[in-house]
Amino acid sequence: MQCHQLMDKAGLAEGAVYELTNEFRLSITDAVRSKISSLETELVNENEKFGSLTTKIDKYRELQHERERKLDLQYQRTIAEALDNHLTAVQRDHEHISQLEERRIRDDMARAEAKRREKAIQEEKIRQERIKAEEEAKLRSEMAERAKLVALEAEKKAAEEAAAKHASEALDTAPNAGKDSKEAPRPSVRNIIRASENALELEKRRQQIYEELSTKNKALNQDYHSLGKLIGRLIRTISATMENIRTRAEEIIKLINSSQYPQSISIKLFAEKIVSNCTNQRSSNAIFAASRVVVIVTSKIPLAMDIVIAELNRVCIYTVPKHISYSEVAFRTKDDYFKAIGYMEVDGKIEGLDEYVERLSSYMKLYGALVQTDVGGFQNLHGTKEGWAWLARFLNTIPANLFTAVALDSFLGMAGYGMYCRYKNQFEKLLSIIAGDFLNALQEGGRESRSAKVSKVKMSIRNYIESKQYMKEPEGLQLRSHLDSHVYC
Repeated sequence: MQCHQLMDKAGLAEGAVYELTNEFRLSITDAVRSKISSLETELVNENEKFGSLTTKIDKYRELQHERERKLDLQYQRTIAEALDNHLTAVQRDHEHISQLEERRIRDDMARAEAKRREKAIQEEKIRQERIKAEEEAKLRSEMAERAKLVALEAEKKAAEEAAAKHASEALDTAPNAGKDSKEAPRPSVRNIIRASENALELEKRRQQIYEELSTKNKALNQDYHSLGKLIGRLIRTISATMENIRTRAEEIIKLINSSQYPQSISIKLFAEKIVSNCTNQRSSNAIFAASRVVVIVTSKIPLAMDIVIAELNRVCIYTVPKHISYSEVAFRTKDDYFKAIGYMEVDGKIEGLDEYVERLSSYMKLYGALVQTDVGGFQNLHGTKEGWAWLARFLNTIPANLFTAVALDSFLGMAGYGMYCRYKNQFEKLLSIIAGDFLNALQEGGRESRSAKVSKVKMSIRNYIESKQYMKEPEGLQLRSHLDSHVYC
């Protein structure tokens, strides 16, 4: 009974404690929840404040960048304006200096021109005085010569009268003595050949060398047909490339210097083949290429140049230059005259005018290309100087006709550029002589076909001079580094 009472009291206390504890726990929980809620609210507010501040900072940064960009643009604009002003000032200074320099040059040129004119006037005065003195001397010489001729004519007339008197007396004593016929004297070769003395002497010297070489070859009394075919093949395969020309020239030099064949034979065959092959060429590229090979070979074997020029003189008299006039007394037939000036006889018949003119042009193109050709490291033994001499001799002694006009036209087309580059104004003076004297003397009469050819070549020469084609480098003068697959000269 007593124990039951004790247990009841304890149960009430525990219950009270439990309730108190539960209430305390609930109050603590409510307080914690309230605190957490307030902290969450404060955190949200702080986050909103931080976001707002971050947005403000970003806007401020953008504003700052925009302000800096505007400042940069303004600074660059200022720099550009300053630079432009500086360059304008510099340009203005340069223009001013240039104007001063040009004015100084003009003044110098004016002074030089004045001096030149004064010098020219003095020189012209001296020249006129010299001409006057020369004319007076010439007049005195002509008067003396005329007096001498009158005296000689008187002596000749007296001699003829004496001879006639003597012949009359002889006929009276011997009536049958006058029945023998007399042959009319043939005119001198000098009367039908037009050429300068120097040109004839050079031709004679080269022809003598050529004949000596031919005589030496005949004494060998052997057939070198295979050697001729070999040299001919090497020449026919020359093309307008540096590698090909060097190779062909080296092969020909090696062949000429070979102990297998006499050098005199090889040189003569080389000259004949190189000259004859030019008649088969239609392009200036091939002719210039062949002339380069000639220059290289002859620089190593000088005798070959004399033989090549002698061969050209032999087949074309205008490479001398030389002209032969027709004379019924000097030539039995027209065919004999045609052979004398270089016409070929084929199957007993003389070739036609077209064939002859075409061959003449080919020979002159080779000659013109040869005198202009310059190969680095090799001496041209018959260069521009010889071309100038040829042109001067041609204009001084050769008459104007179809053949000489074709020769001149072909020569100028190949050699005119080189002549102009070296002689400039002097060459242009010769061209003015050609445009005046030579073309005016070139008549277009005769048969219709010949007249048409004369008119054509006359127009070609005039166009060459008036359009100043001599200032332009002829096609083929400069070599290609290789040969195109579709081109073969």
